[in-house]
Amino acid sequence: MKPLEQIWPDNLAARYRTAGYWTGETFSHMLRERAARWPDRVAVVGGEERWTYGDLLARAERIAAGLLALGLRPGDRVVVQLPNIPEFFAVIFGLFRARLIPVYALPAHRLTEITHFARKAEAAAYVCAESFGGFDYRGLARELCAALPAIRHVVVVGDAAEFTPLAGLPADAGRLPPDAAPSDVAFLQISGGSTGLSKLIPRTHDDYLYSVRESARICRLDENSVYLAALPVAHNFPMSSPGVLGALWAGSRIVLAPAPGPEVAFPLIAREKVTITGLVPPLALLWMQAAKSRPEDISSLEILQVGGAKFMPEAARRVRAELGCQLQQVFGMAEGLVNYTRLDDPDSLVVETQGRPISPDDEIRIVDEADNPVPEGEPGHLLTRGPYTIRAYHNDDQANLRAFTTDGFYRTGDVVKRTPEGYLVVQGRATDHINRAGEKISAEEIEDHLLAHPDVFDAVVVSIPDPALGERSCAFVIAHAGAEPRPATLKGWMRQRDVAAFKVPDQIVLVPGFETTAVGKISRKQLRARLRETFLAEQETA
Repeated sequence: MKPLEQIWPDNLAARYRTAGYWTGETFSHMLRERAARWPDRVAVVGGEERWTYGDLLARAERIAAGLLALGLRPGDRVVVQLPNIPEFFAVIFGLFRARLIPVYALPAHRLTEITHFARKAEAAAYVCAESFGGFDYRGLARELCAALPAIRHVVVVGDAAEFTPLAGLPADAGRLPPDAAPSDVAFLQISGGSTGLSKLIPRTHDDYLYSVRESARICRLDENSVYLAALPVAHNFPMSSPGVLGALWAGSRIVLAPAPGPEVAFPLIAREKVTITGLVPPLALLWMQAAKSRPEDISSLEILQVGGAKFMPEAARRVRAELGCQLQQVFGMAEGLVNYTRLDDPDSLVVETQGRPISPDDEIRIVDEADNPVPEGEPGHLLTRGPYTIRAYHNDDQANLRAFTTDGFYRTGDVVKRTPEGYLVVQGRATDHINRAGEKISAEEIEDHLLAHPDVFDAVVVSIPDPALGERSCAFVIAHAGAEPRPATLKGWMRQRDVAAFKVPDQIVLVPGFETTAVGKISRKQLRARLRETFLAEQETA
């Protein structure tokens, strides 16, 4: 099994420890300390469940013991695919306590993605819900086990059928192991998948807890804060910016929304007196529209964070008037760097920028195509390194060569410019990466699926600006001679291939051919750019 590690050079690691960024705390220690300090304070609210910090610790330790009793060993990797339910926290903190490694998957992922995560991580187990959103994850588990015999255990929240029910795990497995080292990898997150399927991101206790801790401070979380998790909690933004982990670090209360729409979220805000939440731009627009007609009192909401994709200034200016709360823009990535507008910033910065970095030791380079610095204030490619930005993906040498410079800077794939105050303004993506309502989609991955259809000769997928989604996906398809596949048929083909629904192209356009150079060559990147420009020009003149 390929070792899990995330290694910073000795001189930088020493600097980060001396500066107090890395404090030597682990997630298990954090929960024990909070449960000792606030045993009876409500930590998590989900459905009819209300768990205190003491409850959460007890459940996590029972699950840790039960997973080890099944035969899992410290260091084993476990794919976790759970919706916004309290058991998510018991499972991940149970895994931390048993020194098992969560691999976070989103509820929308299907067999293709889950198999990829499990294979790449060399996972030994899979934890899922019985069902969610009308989808039965036990069927996925059966196919996963058939494809990957290395998956030795499936644990299910709810009716487990032939698998192991979470509630039925053995309660006592003897002594639990000592905590992990703070420099150990705590979990694997997933990248946005800018080229093909997602890469795995190893995050250590020390580096991630620094990001969580500073995010909670910047967002002014405390014991009186109530954080609504409207987005899927396994996503980096609602997990750590400051998210659910920041709320637990600060002693706040987490309220779990099973869906992010205002018809679900507004009653929870009113009932639980929610003070802060985070949304992607399309949902923020939907909430602003709904606030005019919904009956609930959402006046407890103090801060609306918007991230995952660029929030246009025209919409950002309306947040305070339409929702009655303060806007905070968030721009970050699961690989590390997180930027916030601050709560005492002038409106011009809050509306027109995506914030500035967390740390004084977040190093930022903005460069041209040749990695030369661009003039200050000009747009360029964002490179970064720092105390909570990874130095390598897990088990992916080729991706590491592309994504990191020789001196350890991460190539984010974003084009940004920097204001005189040091704030970043996102201009767009440099890669063929579609940001659809905060979900990052690889054009290459969608093309691969379409090319597998027997009637498709070639396919190119591009991003198209969309007022609701930020960007939508548009697939240009050349059919084989004599074939005439309908767009609806190709969308159905994509759905049958067990991919997340958000990866099915929003629009499919059949074309007779693609423009090439005189010698018949053109890069896929150039081709995507040309098709996108042509399509947008035609839309403007239509």
